[in-house]
Amino acid sequence: MAMAPFSSVKTNSTIFTFKAPHFQYLCVSTLAHIFSQQKTTKPKNGKHLINPKPKSPSSKSKKAANMAYIINTNPWSSILESSLSSLTQPSLSHTTVLHTLRFINTPSKALHFFNWTQKMGFPHTHQSYLLMLQLLANARSLNSARNFLLSIPKRSNGTVPLQDNYFNILIRSFGNAGLFQESLKVFKLMKSLGVSPSVITFNSLFSILLKRGRTGMVYQLFDEMLKTFGAKPDVYTFNILIRGFCMNSMVDQGFRFFKEMEKHECDPDVITYNTIIDGLCRAGKVKIAHNVLKGMVKRGHQLSPNIVSFTTLVRGYCEKQEVERALDVLEEMIDCGLKPTSITYNTLIQGLCEAKRFDRIKDILEGTVGGGGLIPDTCTFNTLITYHCNVGNMDEAIKVFENMSKLKVKPDSATYSVLIRSFSRKGYFERAEKLFDDVMKKEVLLCGDGCTPLVAAYNPMFEYLCKIGKTKKAEKVFRQLMRRGTQDPFAYELLITGHCKEGTFNDAHELLVLMLRRDYVPNIVIYESLIEGLLQKNEPKVAYDTLEKMLKSSHLPRSSTFHQILMELIKNKCASECASLVKLMLDNKVRQSISLSTDTVRILFLAGLKERAFEIVSCLYENEYMVNMEGLVVFLCQCRKLLEAHKLFLFSLSKGHILNVDTCTTLLSALCKARRASEAFEIYYELLDKGVQQPLECIQELRLVLETEGRSKEAEFVKKRILSQSVR
Repeated sequence: MAMAPFSSVKTNSTIFTFKAPHFQYLCVSTLAHIFSQQKTTKPKNGKHLINPKPKSPSSKSKKAANMAYIINTNPWSSILESSLSSLTQPSLSHTTVLHTLRFINTPSKALHFFNWTQKMGFPHTHQSYLLMLQLLANARSLNSARNFLLSIPKRSNGTVPLQDNYFNILIRSFGNAGLFQESLKVFKLMKSLGVSPSVITFNSLFSILLKRGRTGMVYQLFDEMLKTFGAKPDVYTFNILIRGFCMNSMVDQGFRFFKEMEKHECDPDVITYNTIIDGLCRAGKVKIAHNVLKGMVKRGHQLSPNIVSFTTLVRGYCEKQEVERALDVLEEMIDCGLKPTSITYNTLIQGLCEAKRFDRIKDILEGTVGGGGLIPDTCTFNTLITYHCNVGNMDEAIKVFENMSKLKVKPDSATYSVLIRSFSRKGYFERAEKLFDDVMKKEVLLCGDGCTPLVAAYNPMFEYLCKIGKTKKAEKVFRQLMRRGTQDPFAYELLITGHCKEGTFNDAHELLVLMLRRDYVPNIVIYESLIEGLLQKNEPKVAYDTLEKMLKSSHLPRSSTFHQILMELIKNKCASECASLVKLMLDNKVRQSISLSTDTVRILFLAGLKERAFEIVSCLYENEYMVNMEGLVVFLCQCRKLLEAHKLFLFSLSKGHILNVDTCTTLLSALCKARRASEAFEIYYELLDKGVQQPLECIQELRLVLETEGRSKEAEFVKKRILSQSVR
């Protein structure tokens, strides 16, 4: 396609994007907002108005700002209340209280301030109650807001009666939070308290219910509005109803309400007509929509169609691929004195692309159609690029892309996304990588203009880069996507796998943590690869953390994986982690290794975590596992941890495990040498009770220690045993 006619064209600052190849449905209110943004207001002399210099804040505003600053930067306390008291002398005005409430950052502190002022004797009014309720609702503290509303009569001693606008705030807030049932409960509560709902109440409920597709409930509510409460519907009521039914694919019902407007002495406005036109176009009834628009034109200046009306109709004809009719609507628009905007033209160009009417696109671009009003913007180019990519004409797509820079039209994320995805799908990865580098260096994805980028468009490129050892480059772009609030689990898995292949396991673990924070569940292969790599890199703590996350993701690792991590933790003397892992293994019914369990207890004692060590030993035996008691007792004796050895020995005896003679002798001898006569005698007595004899030399040593320590009774008992043993 020849692009020469663009050479003298300047870009428009207004950018509109949509998801190609399908049309993005434009709601009437969105179009109206965008069109209104394009208007500039000038005074009679033709010069732009300059905003007047703002007035200096009043003393009340300064006082409010000072109080709010103190509240925002300190926890609520009696000291804070004293500080506030000094600022409120001689008294507080209603204006100061309202300003302060608005300046406070958190609703809980605002409520503290509200309660404090009331305690100080400040008489709150309808306005301050309403503001406090609004602050709680805006912060999604909806239960607190409901409790506050119900407390108003008591707080005000009946001076501030409940009104519908209090309940309206809650109804809207619950609706915005997706809790439409709660909105209905508030409505019922309102009626039970004798507060009559207003038309605003019903309008809020209609909007909430229609967004949820509860059309049957809307009919009932509409009847209740008219018959029970006698509330008179206004133009907003009908606009909400018409749009809601049209969005629920019930255009005929929308028309029913449109016809009822006259019965209720309510004149439709341009939004009403635009809503009907939009609904008819969505339902494929474009000709009827066109007749509605013509009816508006006949009414003259009383109710003239606007740019939204015509653009919606253009879109409707384009979706049916009746592009000649769409072009006729464009001419009708110009005849009515309306200048098509870039949105109108881009919608039309999209339809012409779908219909393969490139001759007509050329006419629009050259200015022979539409009065030469088109100034191509990013959306215009994106439409053309998307079409060429969809039909596989990549050379033409690149030509259009290159013309963007010539005409100083800035590509957005959608431009790059469609090109990168299309080149990747065709296997032209080198060309795609050049565009990918542009995205990374220019941080295109972080620009707020344009549509929200989709990770799926970049996944083929991520996969390619991870395969050729460029995972870090892929991650840079992925993190830009994350900052725009978009990601998907497949992209995470690609990058984690890529890092594992390249040996950058800590980077992989960091992505795993981010993935889990977003409630994505990695597959078992990802976990196993990451754990194996982290162990190779001597990162057992990170490997253990990964194992815990694996279990939380409902993946049960192999027993060997547990043992490998435990072995590496022991090598690195990570005592606390070893204990936690053994407990985790027991909880998940993973078989234990005697040697690894013994080593775990050993390093716990070495680290001074004796209580944890005994806890692990106890848990192991409760689950019918064992440790090498002889080895542990001897080890503790060598480390001069004799009280621990004594306690472990007694535990072993309580479990019916009698240690060998050499171990018993070693412990008794060590206790005697350390003059632990009481502990040594206890060991000797328990062994004697079990029928285990000790060497005479060891017993003689025990007798001497007992005599030295003044334990004559125990020494006499041992002496008799020595004589008895000597006789045998």
